[in-house]
Amino acid sequence: MSTHRTAGTRRPARTHRTGTRRPARTHRTAGAHRRKAVLHWIAVHSLAVAAALFFTLPFVFLLLTSLMGDRQALTRDLWPDTWEWGNFAQVWHTPGFLTWWRNTLLYAGLGTLLTVVSSVPVAYALAKFRFRGRDLSLMLVVAMMMLPPQVVVIPMYLFWARQLDLSGSLWPLIVPMAFGDAFSIFLLRQFLLTIPDAYLDAARVDGCGEVRTLLRVVVPMARPGIAAVALFQFFYAWNDYFGPQIYTSDNPAAWTLSYGLESFKGAHHTNWNLTMAATVLVMAPVIVLFFFAQKAFVEGVTLTGVKA
Repeated sequence: MSTHRTAGTRRPARTHRTGTRRPARTHRTAGAHRRKAVLHWIAVHSLAVAAALFFTLPFVFLLLTSLMGDRQALTRDLWPDTWEWGNFAQVWHTPGFLTWWRNTLLYAGLGTLLTVVSSVPVAYALAKFRFRGRDLSLMLVVAMMMLPPQVVVIPMYLFWARQLDLSGSLWPLIVPMAFGDAFSIFLLRQFLLTIPDAYLDAARVDGCGEVRTLLRVVVPMARPGIAAVALFQFFYAWNDYFGPQIYTSDNPAAWTLSYGLESFKGAHHTNWNLTMAATVLVMAPVIVLFFFAQKAFVEGVTLTGVKA
């Protein structure tokens, strides 16, 4: 009996001690997980903040310098004493600047439209048609992507300037875009491969021809890829310096912003505030456009790598 009492009295004590230890261990484990999560959050966001500052600070410096006075812009000051917003108006009313804007919009806008219209059908054929020589055609497209534009600049200049007498204008840069672009064709082709063939077969069963299937089915489903190609081409044309230098250097009325900015910098080499203000006006449309179209741009670029 005594032995039974002793065992009976000890069992609740052991149960009581076990019940007090488990919550303590659980609490320590939860605290360790919380500390680990906090440290991980700090590490990830610290890198993100550092990367954001790395890319943002040059633009902030550019903007602050553009708002300084003529004398302060030549000093080491980083913050404007007075906010000279009139610098932007002075740059905008510089003779020729508005003309450069119009030329750049014509080059970038019309060139982008022609590139998309001419590249989509070719990419559709390479992605969805089965014909002899398709792989060879794709290899030629990839080979054209690897060909630097400087290699063909001399024969192209002789053709456009000497044979067609279009030197001094932007048409030698715009018209070739109506015949497709190798990079745009390849990017669109990769995106169109992600569209299931069942949608195309259903459209053909309903009586749609290939052109109607392309316009009614493929183009609406390929909007992210088309948006990515359009943005790539627009940014390229907007920032193009090599092409306008070759064809429009002897005609200031046909200069674009990228080439005209070099002339503006040479004329105002001591007015760093005006040079920075002109640079901000050149960069602003591209930044605004990418800000509003970044979702479609990222989606289009991401989905082009789903299938090869």
